[in-house]
Amino acid sequence: MNKKKKEGTKKSPENVVKGRLDISRNGLGFVIVEGMERDIVVRPNDFNRAFHGDIVNVQVKKDGGMGKRAEGIITEVVERKQASFIGNVQVNKDVAFFIAASEKSIPDFYIPVEKLNGAGNGQRVVVRLVKWNKGDRKPEGEVVSILQTSDLNDMAMNELLIENGFPLAFEAEVLNEANKLSSDITREEIRKRKDCRDILTFTIDPVDAKDFDDAISIRNLDNGCYEIGVHIADVSHFVTPNSILDKAAYARATSVYLPDRVNPMLPEKISNELCSLRPHEDKYTFSVIFQITNRAEVKHKWIGRTIIHSNHRFTYEEVQRTVETKDGLHHKPLLLLNELAQKFRQQRFDNGAINFSSQEVRFQLDENAKPIGIIIKESKEAHQLIEEFMLLANRTIAEYVSKIKINKEAIPFPYRIHDTPDDEKLKPFAAFAKKFGYQFNIHDEAAVASSFNNLLKDVQGKPEQHVLEQLGIRTMAKAVYTSENIGHYGLGFEHYCHFTSPIRRYPDVLVHRVLQQCLDKNVVIDKKMEDKCKHCSDRERKAMETERAGNKYKQVEYMQAYLGEEFEGIISGVASFGFFVETILHKCEGLVSTRDLSDYDEFKHDDTDYALVGVRTGTKFRMGDKVKIKVAAANLDKRQLDYHWIPADTNSNTGPAVKEKKSKTVKK
Repeated sequence: MNKKKKEGTKKSPENVVKGRLDISRNGLGFVIVEGMERDIVVRPNDFNRAFHGDIVNVQVKKDGGMGKRAEGIITEVVERKQASFIGNVQVNKDVAFFIAASEKSIPDFYIPVEKLNGAGNGQRVVVRLVKWNKGDRKPEGEVVSILQTSDLNDMAMNELLIENGFPLAFEAEVLNEANKLSSDITREEIRKRKDCRDILTFTIDPVDAKDFDDAISIRNLDNGCYEIGVHIADVSHFVTPNSILDKAAYARATSVYLPDRVNPMLPEKISNELCSLRPHEDKYTFSVIFQITNRAEVKHKWIGRTIIHSNHRFTYEEVQRTVETKDGLHHKPLLLLNELAQKFRQQRFDNGAINFSSQEVRFQLDENAKPIGIIIKESKEAHQLIEEFMLLANRTIAEYVSKIKINKEAIPFPYRIHDTPDDEKLKPFAAFAKKFGYQFNIHDEAAVASSFNNLLKDVQGKPEQHVLEQLGIRTMAKAVYTSENIGHYGLGFEHYCHFTSPIRRYPDVLVHRVLQQCLDKNVVIDKKMEDKCKHCSDRERKAMETERAGNKYKQVEYMQAYLGEEFEGIISGVASFGFFVETILHKCEGLVSTRDLSDYDEFKHDDTDYALVGVRTGTKFRMGDKVKIKVAAANLDKRQLDYHWIPADTNSNTGPAVKEKKSKTVKK
C-alpha cells in the first residue's frame, strides 16, 4: 500500500561511501550508509578527526564476508554534527585542555591560554571547535561561555542544545551582518510589490509570541467574493543565498522551543524586528491572495511579493472569545474567517484527511524557570482558523510549483511529504482496535483514512480513547522534506510544502526562493536540493528530540516535589522491561520496571496486545489501563521518573489490569 520514496541505491562496500558516524560507548565506530544493509566498522585509530554524529566519507578496506560487517577508514569529514561542546577545562600554568562531558568518545581539546576567555581550572564551559588540521594530535578550541553551575536549569537546557548540534549563540560576524540590515521601506522596493496596506490585516498568535510570521487580510469584492490574503514575512528579502546569515540559518535549519526559551534560527534583529509582522508597521511580505465565495470555493489565486500594514495583533484567546461570544474587535471579519475555515476543514476530512486531535502539555514556570503548574493547550476554533488558511496557502504554493517543468522535468523543490502507514504497523493496531469493538479496514489508503476517522469519532469520551489515539498516531509515517513529491497522506493533499513560517523553518526560505524564480520565469536548478531537504529533516528531528528532552527535564523537576505520593495514571507504553504511566493529574510519564514487579510475578511482553502479562497470576498491564502508582524517584541528571505500582484493594476500581489480576488470585 505504501507509496514510499525510492530507496537509496544499494551500494556494494567498495571505494568510498558517505554515511553518518555512530560511536558506541566502548569507543568503536560504525558508519551508517543509506542503502547498505550493514554498517561499516571503523576502529578509533581510523576516525581521522571525525566526531560522533559527523557525516563522513569512509573507504572500505576490508570487505565483510560470511555475515560480518565490512571495515573501513574515514577519509574525510563532510559535515560536522556539532561545533560546540560542553565539559570542563583543566588549566596548568601556560597549558589548558578541555575534557568533554559526553558518553561518546571525544578527544581532549587543546585550548590556547588567550582563548580561555576568563575560564579557570575545573570550570564548566562551552567550547567551540576552532580547527583540527591534518597532523595535529588534538583539536584546538576556544571557550565561548562559562556555565554557572548554580543555575542547574540553564546548564541542563544548554547541554541539550549542544548535544543535538544547536549553537547557543550566533557568532559575532553573523550578528554584525544582521545589524547592518535596514528596516527602511523604500519606494524602489514598494514599486516591485502589490501594495496591500489599505486592507484590514491582523495577526493571530500565542500570547507570548515575539515573531509574527503570518498575517491575514480580508475585504469584500464587488463580484460577491471575499478577498482573503495570507501574508508571510519575506525573510528571503533579507537573507540572501550563501550569505553569512544564510549559512547560519541553514546550519540550524529550525528554531528550537524549550520550556523556558527559544533557540532561534535567525538573529533577533531579523526574527523579532525586521521580519516580525508587528502591528502598525509596514512590512515586506510574500503572499497568496484568494477570492473565495461564502461556500468556501476558491475562485481565483494570486501569488507574489507584497507590502502590508497590520492593524491589530490578536492572541488565540482573544479570537476564541470572539468566536464564542460573537462579539469583540473586528468580530464580523473574524467570524466570517472562522466560518470559512471550518468549511475548509470539513472539506479536507471529506477528501481523506485524518482528524487526529492534538493536546499540548506545557509547564507554567516561575521567574527562575521552575515548574509550578501544568498548562494543557487544546486546538480550538481560533487555532483552526489560522491552521486552515496556512494549509490552504501551503497547498496552493506546492500545486503552483509542481506544474512548472524544465525540459519536461519537475524542478527541484522542498515538498513536505507524508507517506501512507506501514502495513506491519497497521495490522496489529487493527487487531487491537477490534478487541474494543472497532472495525478497521486496511484494504487501501482511502479505507484506512476512513477507518481512522470513524474510530476517532466513535472513541470520543470512551475509556480507550487515549490509548487508541496514541497507538493510531504511532502507526503513521513521519513527515519529511524531499524533492520527490508523493503527497501528504495525513492531510489528504496531493501537493504540499511549508511556505508559512520562514522565520523559524529553513525549508520555507527555500520555498520562497524557488517560488520567486518561478514567478520571474528564471528558474535556477538546485542540484543539491535533496541534500538540503535531508539536512532540514534531520535538524527538525533533532529539534523535536531536544524539545522532548527539555519537557522531560521539567516533568522530573516538577515531580520531585511529590516523591512518595500516590496518583492515578494511564499506562502510556509497554516494553519488555516495564510499562510507562502518565499521571492523570500532571501528565508526567514515568517507568514501572519489571524488576520492581518481580516480587509479585514474572512478566512477559505481549506485543500483539500491547501488554505485560504475569506468568503465574495472569495479571495484565495493557496500554490504556488505569493504574495507581507512587512516585519513587526523580533523577534530573538522567531525566528519568521511576514509579512503583500500587495494587488495588478489594474495593478498588483502579483498572482492568488490577481487576484481572484479582480474579486470577481468587481462583488460585
